[in-house]
Amino acid sequence: MKKTILSILVLSVITSTVNSQETWTLERCIEYAQANNIQVKQQELNVKVNEANLLQSKMEALPTLNINGNHTYSFGLVTNYLTNTKESLNTQASSFSISTGMPIFNGFQLSNTRKQNQFDLKASIADVETVKNNIALTIASLYLQILYQQELVEIAKRQLELSKMQLTRTSVLVSAGSLPEGNLYEVEALVASDELQLVNSQNQLNLSYLNLTQLLELKSPEGFQIAKPVIPVVDSVRLMNENPAQIFTTAEGIMPQIQSARYKQQSSELGLKIAKGGLQPRLSLGANYNSGAQYRIQDNNDFTGDPFFTQIRDNASKSIGLSLSVPIFNGLSARSRVSTARIGLMNAQLALESERNALYKDIQQAYADAIAAEKKLQASLKSKAASEESFRYTQNKFNVGLVTALDFTSAKNKLTQAETDLLQAKYELIFKTKILEFYKGLPLKL
Repeated sequence: MKKTILSILVLSVITSTVNSQETWTLERCIEYAQANNIQVKQQELNVKVNEANLLQSKMEALPTLNINGNHTYSFGLVTNYLTNTKESLNTQASSFSISTGMPIFNGFQLSNTRKQNQFDLKASIADVETVKNNIALTIASLYLQILYQQELVEIAKRQLELSKMQLTRTSVLVSAGSLPEGNLYEVEALVASDELQLVNSQNQLNLSYLNLTQLLELKSPEGFQIAKPVIPVVDSVRLMNENPAQIFTTAEGIMPQIQSARYKQQSSELGLKIAKGGLQPRLSLGANYNSGAQYRIQDNNDFTGDPFFTQIRDNASKSIGLSLSVPIFNGLSARSRVSTARIGLMNAQLALESERNALYKDIQQAYADAIAAEKKLQASLKSKAASEESFRYTQNKFNVGLVTALDFTSAKNKLTQAETDLLQAKYELIFKTKILEFYKGLPLKL
């Protein structure tokens, strides 16, 4: 028994360790965030509200059926149903009615309301997808930011290691009298500066992890690690041949924010029709069945009168008829609703145009940023190669005392800056390219 318990505990520890070390891919981060984000859940509640509104609008076209009942005690002067005269009696009476009604024509308001609610439901579903898309793009940005910061940390580590190696070499040369002691102090300062840069880079990496885990609604970034994918080289030639207008044509048909704005415009068009329907006559069909029974209360608490069901049968009344209502003047409320609905339609049309313009500007900006990043990447590659060659040359001269430690530090800093610029251009190009691919309907993945 003890061995079994011990095995279970060991297995639990191993499982917990494996889970804590499990890495998160970009796809998993996006899926998890979309499933747990509060904004997404709120939008999904709006979908449920619109589903209920649609069901209600469908039910309103069905006939109504109501049963009403009433039982009263009367004391003093009442109408005697048996003699149809006023008498001073103590009586009790029961009555009930059944009524039904069905709209025949109401200016097509019911059918237009049902269609409007259908478009409202579609718009709310598209709004959910819009929030999910925004989350996906933000997740991708934060994910790439972590990858970028991780590489910056590696650069800082390499630079620190290089400075430490140079410190060891300089210390030997100073001890041998080949270099002045001041060179040693300058290299020691360089090592301290590189150590600070490594700390700053690590802090920025930790902050990037915190930002991503907060968006994922995780309690803590502790134990959270992302996968390090092999990122393919961006096809810059294909990118140069892309046309923002062509990308927009594709995006306009699939982006949910555009679909939502279209559905809302169609809903507003129906809202105007509903408002105009209030100016038209209304015709409805109705039917009623009414009956009742009355009893006289004697002093000995006995009841007199015809039997209950006999009175129900004899007192029954039935009716069926049509009701017509023609609006003539109602304080201009109907016409005011038409004016308001017309303004709402114009606003929905402007909202759609605004969404289209915003999408096109986003595509234009992403395209321009991608082109700029690609050019910066090519220039950074040349700058890095030149900086590496310059640094090797300066390092060799510094090792034999031909240049000062200040010259060595300057060449080293230029190399670090070139590596940083190259890294920044690389991830900027990756992210902007992913945005353009996303607008063309491709999933966000690395």
